[in-house]
Amino acid sequence: MIGKEEIGSIIEKYDKSKISIGTIGSHSALNIFKGAREEGFKTVCVLTKDREIVYRKFPLVDETVYVDSFSEIVEDKVQEKLRKLNTILVPHGSFNAYVSMEALLNDFFVPMFGNRNLLRWEIDREMQRSWLQRAGLTLPKIYNSPEEIDCLAIAKFPGARGGKGYFLADSPKSFRKKAKEMIRRGHLSKEDLKGMHLQQYVLGVNAYFQYFSSVIEDDVELLGMDKRYESNVDTIGRIPASEQLQLDLNPTYTIVGNIPLTLRESLLPEVLEMGDNVAKVSKEIAPPGIVGPFCLETIITDTMEIFTFEISARIVAGSNVGIGTSPYAYLKYGEGMYMGRRIAKEIRDAINKNQLEKVVY
Repeated sequence: MIGKEEIGSIIEKYDKSKISIGTIGSHSALNIFKGAREEGFKTVCVLTKDREIVYRKFPLVDETVYVDSFSEIVEDKVQEKLRKLNTILVPHGSFNAYVSMEALLNDFFVPMFGNRNLLRWEIDREMQRSWLQRAGLTLPKIYNSPEEIDCLAIAKFPGARGGKGYFLADSPKSFRKKAKEMIRRGHLSKEDLKGMHLQQYVLGVNAYFQYFSSVIEDDVELLGMDKRYESNVDTIGRIPASEQLQLDLNPTYTIVGNIPLTLRESLLPEVLEMGDNVAKVSKEIAPPGIVGPFCLETIITDTMEIFTFEISARIVAGSNVGIGTSPYAYLKYGEGMYMGRRIAKEIRDAINKNQLEKVVY
C-alpha cells in the first residue's frame, strides 16, 4: 500500500504556485472544475473521446489528458502527465466504477485530495456497516442469504453502480424469481449474485446528507442534501394499479438524476450529530479520518426515524444540485459556496497555511 510519506515526497516536488485540480471526466467533474476555477486553480481532466462534448459545451478544463478507458489513469504515462501538471486529483464515484481499489491503493502515485484508505471502507459493505454502527447510527437489518428473507428486502450489488440491477423481494421464492428475471433482462449476471448485499427495505423518504470534514478548520460542515430520482421505480405510479398487475412489472432503481431537498429543522440536530460521529469514528478506523466530502445515504420514516443504509467517503453526484444554490452552504458561507468550491477552498487554505500534506494522500 502506498504510504503517506511517498505521497508527501511527491507533493514536496510540486510547484505550490501552480497547483492544478484534476479528476476523471464523469460523475461530478463539472462541480469540481467550476469550484477549482473559482478558487483560482487550473483544471485537468482525464477524458475519453465519447465524453468530450460535455467539456466543450461547459468550458471549465484547462488541460486534457485523453485515455481510451478511465482505467488507464493508473498507467505510468498518465500518472507522469498528471504529476508534471502539479495535479491534485479529486476522487468521485467513477473511480470506484472504473479503477480497481487495489490499483488506487498500491499503484497510483498521484496526490489525491482526501484519505484514499477510506475508499476501501466504502466499497466493502461489511466494513462500511461496522463503521456506521460504531458511530451509533440506526441501520436496516441485513440478511445473510435469500433464505432468511422474512419481510420486504432490497438486493444491492458492489461498486458505484448507480442503483443498476437493484430489486425488491419479500420471500426466498420471490427473490429467485426476480433474480432470474433481472439476469434475463441483462441488468445482472450470475456472477453479480455472489457479491450481493441483502438489506431490509425501509419505507420512507430517501434523503442524502452531504458533509465536508475540514482538517484546516477542524469541523464537520453540512453543505447540502438531495433525494434521488430513480427509473423506473419513481415513475411506476403513473401506471394504474390494474395495469401494473397485468404487466407484472419488476421495477429497477437506476439513478437518472438528483433533486434538491431541505429538511424540517427539528431533524437537523440529529443529522448534524450523525456527521460528527461518523467523522470521529473515521479517525479511529483509518487515521487521520475523513478529509473533505462524504455523504450519508438515509431513509426517513413517517415516525421521523432515520435509517442510514450507506456512506460515500468522497464527493457524491447529488452535490451537483447545490452548485451555487444549496441553502445549507448559503447559511454558512453566503452566496457561491458548494461542494466543488469547498474542496478547492480547503486546498487553497492548506497551501496558504503551508499544510498541504494534511489534505492529500
